[in-house]
Amino acid sequence: MPSFASFVCFLALLAQACAWGPRQSDNGAPGHYGGTQTHDASFTPDYVLRVTYENISIGCQWRMSPVINGSLYGPTIRLKAGKRSWIRVYNDMPDHNTTIHWHGLSQRMAPFSDGTPAATQWPIPPERFFDYEVYPLRSESGTFFYHSHVGFQAATASGPLIIEDGPLPPYIYDEERIVFLTDYYNKSDSAIEKGLTAVPFAWSGETNAVLINGVGVSIGETAGTGECKLPVIDVEPGKTYRLRFIGATAISLVQFGIVGHDNFTMIAADGGYTKPHQEKFMQLSSGQRFDVIFKTKTLEELNGTTDYLIQLETKDRPKVYHGYGVLRYSKAAPQITKGPDTPPLQFSHETYNWAEYALEPLKPNNFPKASEVTRRINIDSRQIPTQSIIWQMNGLDWNETSTPYPGDQPYLINIYQNGPAAIPNYTAAINNNGWDPTTLTWPAKIGEVIEIIWHNTGSLVNPVNGSGGVDFHPFHAHGGHFFDIGSGNGTYDPEANEEKLKNYNPVKRDTTNLYRYGEKTDSGSMAGWRAWRLRVEDAGVWMIHCHILQHMVMGMQTVWVMGDYQDITGVPYLDATGYLEYGGNATGNATYPPTVIHFFDGDDGDET
Repeated sequence: MPSFASFVCFLALLAQACAWGPRQSDNGAPGHYGGTQTHDASFTPDYVLRVTYENISIGCQWRMSPVINGSLYGPTIRLKAGKRSWIRVYNDMPDHNTTIHWHGLSQRMAPFSDGTPAATQWPIPPERFFDYEVYPLRSESGTFFYHSHVGFQAATASGPLIIEDGPLPPYIYDEERIVFLTDYYNKSDSAIEKGLTAVPFAWSGETNAVLINGVGVSIGETAGTGECKLPVIDVEPGKTYRLRFIGATAISLVQFGIVGHDNFTMIAADGGYTKPHQEKFMQLSSGQRFDVIFKTKTLEELNGTTDYLIQLETKDRPKVYHGYGVLRYSKAAPQITKGPDTPPLQFSHETYNWAEYALEPLKPNNFPKASEVTRRINIDSRQIPTQSIIWQMNGLDWNETSTPYPGDQPYLINIYQNGPAAIPNYTAAINNNGWDPTTLTWPAKIGEVIEIIWHNTGSLVNPVNGSGGVDFHPFHAHGGHFFDIGSGNGTYDPEANEEKLKNYNPVKRDTTNLYRYGEKTDSGSMAGWRAWRLRVEDAGVWMIHCHILQHMVMGMQTVWVMGDYQDITGVPYLDATGYLEYGGNATGNATYPPTVIHFFDGDDGDET
C-alpha cells in the first residue's frame, strides 16, 4: 500500500504536470518538457553502446573484461554542444548490472541519466537497455569521457566523449589526436572487488600496465615480439595538433612526455577553455582531462628521424610503472619497436607543483569571492581498519552497495517515492560534520556558496606500528563544476590562500587532486589539503567521490542532495514511475520497448 507521503507527493506532482512548458531558467535548457514517449521501432538513437563481457587482448595478455562495442577502447562519441542526443546502452552481460556515466557533463536537466547506481538511477539489468538523453550546453564544449559506474567496470568499459565547438573555436589547429590513458590489471573485476571488501582485506595490487588508446605492454611482457607492440600516435610534420588527454585510469597518476618534444601548451582543463599555459610534460590522474596545442617538427628538423619515444611513468604509488609508446611521423616504417632499458626523460617527483595556481579561464567565469562564501565544510579522508579496511570521509563510508533505506533504493528514487521526508535534515547535517545521520547524505541549499576543504589524513590502519600511510586522491564532482582554489601541505590556512587568489582567477573543474607530500605521517594527523569553492545552482542528487576505483569500492564516496524537494523533483510523478523500479518500463528489452521521458522536446532539444 502506498505511504501517505507518496500520496501527497502524487497529488502535488499531478498538479505540477499541467504547468510544464517552455524552460526559462538560467540553469536549464530551452525547449519544452516532452513527457513520456515509447521508443518503439520507429525510434532511432544517435549512438548505440553495447556492454559485453569478453575475453580480450590487453597489455599483451588476455583478460575477461566488460567492454563497450567489443573493444577495450570504446568508440569515440562526438556530440554537438547545444543539441540533444539519444544514446542507447545495451547491457548484454548475462549476470552483471551496468550503467554509463557521462563524466564531466552536468546532466542537471536529465536527472535519471547521470549513470550513478544507488544515487540517481537503478542500474541497467542484464539483457535490458536504457536510453540516455544527453544535452551538453554550449558552455560544455570540450573533452570528456564516458564509463560504467558499477564496481570496477570502468577500468575497461569506457571511451572518449567529445563535445564539439561551434564554427569558431578559440584556438586554431590543423588536426586533433586523442590520448586516452587506462590501467590494466591481470585480475578479474570480481576478484578485485571481493578482495577489497574481504575479511581479511586483499589489495588489488598495482597496475600491470598503463595503456594509450587501449594499447600497451604489461609488466613481464616484451614489445616487438609477436603481436605485442608499443602504442603509436601518428602525426605529420609541421602541423599544429590539439591533443585531448583523458585520464581514464583506475588508479594511476601518470606523467607523459615525448623525447625531443617539450612544447605542451595547455588550453583547456576538464572541458573548460583556459588561457595558454605551457608545460614540458603532462600529468593527469583518474578523471582529469587536459587539451593541449602541440606543434610537430618540420621535415628539416626531423632530418630523417620519424619515431620519437613516448614515456609514461606512474607516480605516488608503492611501485612505479614505466611504459613507452611512439610518436610516429608520416606513418613511416618503425624505427622504435620496444622500450629502452633506462627511461630517457626525467620527470618531477613533486607532483603537487605541476600546473598548480597556473590555469586561468579564457573568459570571465563569475568566480565567487571569499565574502560570498556562506559555509565552509572541512572533510577529512582517512583509511581505517574494520574487519576489513575502508576509507571514510568525516566518519562516513559509502558505496553503491550501501543500504541506507529499506529496499536499497537509489537516493533520487527514494525522494520521488517518499516525498519531502526523504530530503536530508540540513540542521542535523550542519551539526554532524556536513552529513545527515539519517539519510547519510550531504545537503546543500540552492544559492549557497560553499567551500569544501579536503584534508589528507595519515592512515589509522595499525596505528600502534605508526603506519600513517598517505595516498593521493583525485576527487570528482558530479553535477555542476566547482572553482578549484588550490592545494598545499599541512593544514588549510584560508587567509594565506586568499593572498594567493588576489591576482589569480581559478578555473572551473570537475576533478582535482588531493595530493600527498610524503609517503607517511603520524596516524590521524592532517598532511595536505585541496580547496574548492562552489556555487550551488544545480538541483539534484550528485555524487562527489575519489575517482580511484579501488577507493570507491572501499567506501570513499559521498552523495550530495542539492536543493529542496520542489527543486529536485521537476519531473511529474506519473511520468517518472518507469524509473522508480529496478527493471521498470524505462528500460527495454527484445520483447517490449521502453517508455522514456523526453526532457528537451519542442525545439528538438536545440539550444538557441
